[in-house]
Amino acid sequence: MATASLSQPAQKPQVRQTQLFIDGQWTPAKSGKTFTTINPATEEVIAQVAEGDAADVEVAVDAARRAFDEGPWPRMDARERGRLMLRLCDLIEEEIDELAALEALDNGKPVSDARHGDIPLALDALRYYAGWADKIHGQTIPINGNYFCYTRREPVGVAGQIIPWNFPILMAAWKWGPALAAGCTIVMKPAEQTPLTCLRLARLAQKAGIPDGVINVVPGFGPTAGAAIVKHPGIDKVAFTGSGETAQIIMRQAADSLKRLTFELGGKSPNIVFADADLDAAAVGAHVGIYLN
Repeated sequence: MATASLSQPAQKPQVRQTQLFIDGQWTPAKSGKTFTTINPATEEVIAQVAEGDAADVEVAVDAARRAFDEGPWPRMDARERGRLMLRLCDLIEEEIDELAALEALDNGKPVSDARHGDIPLALDALRYYAGWADKIHGQTIPINGNYFCYTRREPVGVAGQIIPWNFPILMAAWKWGPALAAGCTIVMKPAEQTPLTCLRLARLAQKAGIPDGVINVVPGFGPTAGAAIVKHPGIDKVAFTGSGETAQIIMRQAADSLKRLTFELGGKSPNIVFADADLDAAAVGAHVGIYLN
């Protein structure tokens, strides 16, 4: 196979999911609005995607809240949660070529990068956390008196998750994995530039048997859908990957409800180059670290 063919999808993937995924249903935005997702290589329109905002986040949080407070997910045997996560991985693997082509179409990266890098790494992450599902332990603590003292780790609740455009499938896996293993439910906003593979993953999660309401995906924009996730009192934790400036906004907006926050923020992978290093190799390594994607 010629090297050039590895950087292009063999065929244009089918775009099947363009609506919001809430409580196991595909639905248009309440406003009726859509936004355009484009092929960065050609600037051609790929599809119109439902544009969620605060009204849609409200419905998604209600679904996630019910799934957590009343549904089976946090109450089922932890090994069963892990088994369903592994089933999701199997389904991703079955569609890996289609997913890689869709990721390349929406994101602009070479399909070979998605097929041999991003998606295998996403599978590694999901399988890793699936293995942790039944290994979340507390501690016994010696104290004064005739008492038995112990700690118990429990799911925090509804997790709001906001991810960027650069590694859409991988970022979704990094966010979903620990939340699902712990028994949390999810409201995710993918980047408006790259919503398509996250929506496809939601379909596969439902097919794997993950109960409705556990995973909800609301495409949209940061100042509307993203801000609504951060401010909503029914969300217990926000996990965000993006810029430090946006994280500062999130911290301020989350303060009123005392949400737990996890951030992975922007940076350009600083290097320490020692005096005896191969400077040419160090320069190449630094360049790849910044510009690989």
